[in-house]
Amino acid sequence: MSRLDHMLRRLHAQRACLNRAAELVAGIDGVVLELGLGNGRSYDHLRELLPTRDIYVCEREVAAHPDCIPPDDKLLVGDLRETLPRARPRLAGKVALLNIDLGTGNAAEHKIIAAEVLPLVAPLLKPGSIVASDLELESAELDDLPLPEATPMGPVGRYQLYRRR
Repeated sequence: MSRLDHMLRRLHAQRACLNRAAELVAGIDGVVLELGLGNGRSYDHLRELLPTRDIYVCEREVAAHPDCIPPDDKLLVGDLRETLPRARPRLAGKVALLNIDLGTGNAAEHKIIAAEVLPLVAPLLKPGSIVASDLELESAELDDLPLPEATPMGPVGRYQLYRRR
């Protein structure tokens, strides 16, 4: 499979999982938190899916399309190991949907990143909240959820869904 096909498959999977996650949090009050803004595609999609929700974004260095940059009061700029602890008083127990889009394409790095991220985000999640992630997460506090049906590019598998117990 070409790198282009690989990317398209990941993007289809991401969209399918975000669409499903938005459905799952329909009855859960709370905010959305996105880890990794990139060029702003998923942030923009989340704004369309959940227009009444506050969406916070954690990004090391903002380089997104100008139309896809969150307002300053919802943007946590810097290393997430520093910004998430600082955001804890504002977000603790308030996150209904967490989107983690931090993958590098390197499976070994993914495990390290996941191990660093989990303790930082766990206190922010509401019970019953949904996590969509390009990283595989292993936590006794998260239950795996079934993935959406296959997309036109093949089966979903580059993104995961979890529910916080």
